[in-house]
Amino acid sequence: MLLAGLEAPDTLVAELAGLLRTKGLEETADTLENALADGTVFVSLAPGDRDAILQALEDCPYGLAELETVVLLQSTWGAEPALAGQLAD
Repeated sequence: MLLAGLEAPDTLVAELAGLLRTKGLEETADTLENALADGTVFVSLAPGDRDAILQALEDCPYGLAELETVVLLQSTWGAEPALAGQLAD
């Protein structure tokens, strides 16, 4: 599955969903679990999903470290549109 533009094995997506649930972030956990159940290839993350994933990945397992970095960058770029504009110049 592609999650935040990264290939993420189903086992890690399931682990992430579990981490989300332990933090009480049910909506994003449901999104990931439903995508796994449906065999979804690409999961688009809303800003709230990115925030939830960052909370869940504070002390992330090794396999999810790259996802944490990408989601953090996406959140930063989304929160700072001027930064994205400066990169395009």
